[in-house]
Amino acid sequence: MKLAMIGLGRMGMNMAKRLLKGSHQVVAYNRSPEKTDQLVKQGAIGAYALSEVVEKLPFPRIIWIMLPAGGAIDDHIDQLKDIISPGDIILDGGNTYYKDDIRRSDVLKAKDIRFMDVGVSGGVWGLEIGYCLMVGGEEETYRELEPIFATLAPKEGYLYCGPTGAGHFVKMVHNGIEYGMMQAYGEGFEILEASDYADSFNYANIAHLWNQGSVIRSWLLELAEDAFKKNAKLDDIKGYVEDSGEGRWTIEQALETGVPAPVITLALMRRFRSRQQDPFTDRVLAALRREFGGHKVVSTKT
Repeated sequence: MKLAMIGLGRMGMNMAKRLLKGSHQVVAYNRSPEKTDQLVKQGAIGAYALSEVVEKLPFPRIIWIMLPAGGAIDDHIDQLKDIISPGDIILDGGNTYYKDDIRRSDVLKAKDIRFMDVGVSGGVWGLEIGYCLMVGGEEETYRELEPIFATLAPKEGYLYCGPTGAGHFVKMVHNGIEYGMMQAYGEGFEILEASDYADSFNYANIAHLWNQGSVIRSWLLELAEDAFKKNAKLDDIKGYVEDSGEGRWTIEQALETGVPAPVITLALMRRFRSRQQDPFTDRVLAALRREFGGHKVVSTKT
């Protein structure tokens, strides 16, 4: 099939490469032309303006957007909706909030432009092993696009999840679960590190062991093994952890529907804490202990 890939960052670039390897034709567009040029050398058709993207695609046009969630996607959809035709298809494969999918779909529906939301998981490994795809939108359009999904995903690695927003909703919850799993692994290895046995532990070996039939085996443990092989104590990085936003949306959804989600919530709070040094909360705690019990405090004065 022939489609356009708009946004050639780490994910979009590798997805386009996988599509090319799967014998699809890819019209490549990126705000910075250097990345477009790079993909052209690997067989893509270069486009250097959105109008060129539209001109180089047959009807019905298939345009896959791989951009950061938020205004950038709105900007591109606003431009595209005025230059493409009824029956054309726009897919959003970024980490988008599912309620934004519903809003954008309604705008495009007024022009009879089809919209699909695709939650994509796989990171930098996706080029080699494939991407897990969670798809929302009209099922008929999903069936039409299946050859693309089948190329991007490993065997049984893509799924029609339901109407507009369902794909990104499933991906949102997936990322919330990921937060909790990562936090549990981090805490477990810290307990090992704080023990009297720490000097005898090889964490890469332990991560590898746990992946051999244990109940906590996972791809995340494979990645932990790789990380510990590179640096046994991880002392080349700081424990500063960002969040992509999907953990927050998962918790907002839990609040909206009254679902208790303490593990995911605490995992997000722990990421916030990782970015602080000597937070005001801890100074208040120390001060209160000093005031009610005369407990010692560590002074900032030298």
